Amino acid sequence: MNMRFCILGSGSEGNCALLQTEHARVLVDAGFSARRLGQLLTAVGESLDRIDAIFLTHEHGDHAAGISGLSHHPHIKVFANHATARAVQAGLKHRPAWQYFETGTRFRYRDLEVESFAVPHDAHDPVAFVFTHGADDLFTPAGRLAWLTDLGHAPAHIRERIREADVLVVEANYCPQMLKDDSKRPWSVKQRISGRHGHLSNESARDLLLSVDTPRWRHVFLAHLSRECNSPAAVEAACAGVRAALRCDFSIVGPGGGTPFYEF
Repeated sequence: MNMRFCILGSGSEGNCALLQTEHARVLVDAGFSARRLGQLLTAVGESLDRIDAIFLTHEHGDHAAGISGLSHHPHIKVFANHATARAVQAGLKHRPAWQYFETGTRFRYRDLEVESFAVPHDAHDPVAFVFTHGADDLFTPAGRLAWLTDLGHAPAHIRERIREADVLVVEANYCPQMLKDDSKRPWSVKQRISGRHGHLSNESARDLLLSVDTPRWRHVFLAHLSRECNSPAAVEAACAGVRAALRCDFSIVGPGGGTPFYEF
């Protein structure tokens, strides 16, 4: 079995994806209640009972809220670095089956190789992931998924880490004009969102994609769109010309939306 991947939900209210291989069923982030996660999994023919592990990028609720409801699923391992685990654990009444890793390291989980790397965001120790499955030889080329959300800017090491991915998920969180015009958010929150440890704007996401030299990408998903301060149309306008330049499949995941399974 190759890797199968789908985004269960993406946006300011919650983020979670499902990654399947022959020997593993894992979630990348768990930003919905356990009940909602169960519903989202049922919709794609899975269940929490069949999930083996969760990989957390950081402790913010739209990425880790589901951990609090996993006391009835003690078999699920939760992978996080120490700072993220401490921050999440502080709000829990139970202790999940924490599996710690050091940011910047590679390790194996079943038939997956997992690489973590630091990203600039206003959390304790936020990371992105690259998941690799397969031997990467002439007969069985490896498949790679890069999960890159919640970062205020993209240092050079990030470009190199994502270049060899077959599938890239990257945030296009906000439209600068829509953020500026938003009447609900105070100025301090707008500054946080648009700062160097906040989120990528549509234009920043576009510039990141265009700056990577000879990427291997087969499909790029632009995700984590703000419901109030972005829209698929705004992303499409900002990224005009990117599709032709990249020459790969290109999808925009609307606020709160998900994707069908993608196999690679």
